[in-house]
Amino acid sequence: MKRLLVLIAALCLIQFSKAATTPKLQGSSKVAECCIVLPAHAGRDSAATRIEKPVYSGIYRNNIFKKRLDSIQQDVQLDYNEYVQAEIDNYLSTERAEISRELGLSKYYFPIYEKAFRETGIPDEIKYLSVVESRLNPNAISRVGATGPWQFMNNTARIYGLTMDDYVDERKDPVQSSYAAAAYLKDAYQQFGDWLLAIASYNCGKSNVIRAIEEAGSNDFWAIRQYLPAETRDYVPLYIAITYVMKYHKSYNIVPQECYFSTETDTVQADKFISLTSVSRVLSIDIAQLTLLNPSYKRLIVNGSVESPKSLVIPKNFKAKYAALYGAINCELADADLSTYGSYDRIRRIESRPPIHHRSRKFDTMASAKPKKNINNFVSYRLEAAVAAKLNKG
Repeated sequence: MKRLLVLIAALCLIQFSKAATTPKLQGSSKVAECCIVLPAHAGRDSAATRIEKPVYSGIYRNNIFKKRLDSIQQDVQLDYNEYVQAEIDNYLSTERAEISRELGLSKYYFPIYEKAFRETGIPDEIKYLSVVESRLNPNAISRVGATGPWQFMNNTARIYGLTMDDYVDERKDPVQSSYAAAAYLKDAYQQFGDWLLAIASYNCGKSNVIRAIEEAGSNDFWAIRQYLPAETRDYVPLYIAITYVMKYHKSYNIVPQECYFSTETDTVQADKFISLTSVSRVLSIDIAQLTLLNPSYKRLIVNGSVESPKSLVIPKNFKAKYAALYGAINCELADADLSTYGSYDRIRRIESRPPIHHRSRKFDTMASAKPKKNINNFVSYRLEAAVAAKLNKG
């Protein structure tokens, strides 16, 4: 009998000890999921010290980020997982000023992309891919030679109808390159039947995606991710992260930076050669701003002809000077102004220098293509420096 009483007393003591040492959860269990208890540090904290810190994981994380991504999802699958969260965290913590600048530039570039995508049947939200590619910089040139807002390599650009010659590089033209990017993505989607795979192929090429699908035995991006090139594994999560941040920037107190050039523009057609210098003089527009609006003209010359007129983009608030502008385009002023550049043969001999290179985050479009050689650049050193300074502003 005594043994039985001793045993009962021991069991009661054990239960009392557990109740005394186990923390009691207050309120909802979700509160406990939002914190962790770190072990005490020897020599600094007593054994009873509890250090709590928020952890954005599990149910808590899904309640916020996944719900938001689900609410903005349209045609492109905006999956949520640890890879996407890591890119969101990194983007918000290290590039807030850059996000502000990109939001400002988007007021000009996104309507251009939206029009091209709408006309070609590409989901509107893929416009955010240009932020991954070039940070909305039409003059961006990657380390392997991918150029423009959509970072086309030479060969791929020609396949999709972009012109590159002594006067123009349409990879830098926001309008033309957007239609080319739309055509590529449409081809990729028709081949893979999945927008995330189409986006992945934009970075590493269709052949690498096909190979990954064969190795994984699946056509789901997250299933084939480990078989893709290293940079492409993070390329799609970064696209989803940028889409999220650009949509929810107000939630993080990120204010769009004012764009440093006119976002309201008009386009006129030039059917003969005219220099941007003459247009700048006639309209009293800063040549650097005019160059930013017309980045594809390598020599500051709009090489229009009757058979093939060229587009000239100007700020919209110069409508009162249209008569003078058309005079500059269609009369002898255009040809006379070109005399300052000399003959075509002389222009070809003008000393050129390597272009300003840009590292488009850690990704290069269709990176398997061969590096591109230096591009001739006929912009004066002073003007090019001014343009670069404005492009890098912020």
